[in-house]
Amino acid sequence: MSNGYLRGMAFVLTSLFLFCASRVCETQHSETNIYLDNITRILDRLLDGYDNRLRPGFGGPVTEVKTDIFVTSFGPVSDVEMEYTMDVFFRQTWIDERLKFEGPIEILRLNNLMVSKIWTPDTFFRNGKRSISHNMTTPNKLFRIMQNGTILYTMRLTINAECPMRLMNFPMDGHACPLKFGSYAYPISEIVYTWKKGPLSSVEVPQESSSLLQYDLIGQTVSSERLKSNTGEYAIMTVHFHLQRKMGFFLIQTYIPCIMTVILAQVSFWINKESVPARTVFGITTVLTMTTLSISARHSLPKVSYATAMDWFIAVCFAFVFSALIEFAAVNYFSTLQANRELQKAAAIKAAAQEAAAAAVAPTASTEGDVSSVDASSVLKKRMNSAPVFDRPAKTFPNPPVNAQAFLQQGSAVPANNVLTGTSIIDKYSRILFPLSFGAFNLVYWIVYLTKDTMEMSRDTV
Repeated sequence: MSNGYLRGMAFVLTSLFLFCASRVCETQHSETNIYLDNITRILDRLLDGYDNRLRPGFGGPVTEVKTDIFVTSFGPVSDVEMEYTMDVFFRQTWIDERLKFEGPIEILRLNNLMVSKIWTPDTFFRNGKRSISHNMTTPNKLFRIMQNGTILYTMRLTINAECPMRLMNFPMDGHACPLKFGSYAYPISEIVYTWKKGPLSSVEVPQESSSLLQYDLIGQTVSSERLKSNTGEYAIMTVHFHLQRKMGFFLIQTYIPCIMTVILAQVSFWINKESVPARTVFGITTVLTMTTLSISARHSLPKVSYATAMDWFIAVCFAFVFSALIEFAAVNYFSTLQANRELQKAAAIKAAAQEAAAAAVAPTASTEGDVSSVDASSVLKKRMNSAPVFDRPAKTFPNPPVNAQAFLQQGSAVPANNVLTGTSIIDKYSRILFPLSFGAFNLVYWIVYLTKDTMEMSRDTV
């Protein structure tokens, strides 16, 4: 009897529980349907009679569009094309009185389908070359409506913009790359743009977003200006991204090789002037090396008509290398000229000796003639003994001078001549003057460019 009673009570309690649960579910489902119906009615009421062809306050006050930019990726920067690329979240906020609503929710968070049904600013990038609005997997757009009619519209864009560069100080240069945007059709009498978070915080560039290879992003500044044209006066918002070039690549690829090539060219001053092949190879090789470096340094630059800082450095290095080659040509020329003069002098003395010897051995008609000939021969011997070492043709040039003259015509001094085998006075001066002048040039060059403010500001900045 008790078991049946317990079973009955359990059945009644279970039925009551299931009934209450079903009622709760129906109530929640009903509340959800009521909530969704309310939101749908709000949207329908907002769009009822809404004309998206007319701006907010058409014919009345000016529409203010507040903007801010969040940079998710900056770069790369192209020097040849003079442009840069960045990926941004571009945000615009304005008030549309026609979209005010009252309801259970303060913010209507909607997708991109709502964007085409209401008025949006016709913002465009004035210096943009190519801009992409991302659509994967769906259009990357955020759209929100507040109860007071404030609209928040955010897009993810990849912008490829022009960056005018003046490369006079390359590669110690800096550039301010602008991003300009504004309304395409509405003048300032209808639409004005302002920075939502003020001039300091309206453009955000996180540190991890600006990992550039050749530049350092040292900051950004914002400004606004007005542009007059035939169709009216327009408001333009401008952001300048300040870039400073990194020197490491150009030091390794250009500057250090140029300096080493100049030093190598000056090593030839310490080689004997008789080593014509060695010094010629030094000169020609260094000149060709500098030519190759100057050509390769221009590959990463646009074809500008003016000389850059690196061009001046390469030109001076080339002048030092070429001067070293000319210096050896001068040393060789004057050495050969001096050797030829010594040969001519020795040949003249030998001819005089031969004439005197011939006169001494000739038969004489009288004793006085013999005595005079002996005296002449004695005088000639004394003159030969008193002559300098390099004036003695028999000892200095045992062979006929014709062979020595042919040897000198090949551009080399005669090794047996002590006057010709020493160090040239030109080489002695060059060993001191060339390194000192090149060191002074480097000192002035690096002090001037490293202490100079090389940041090139845009010429049309207001």
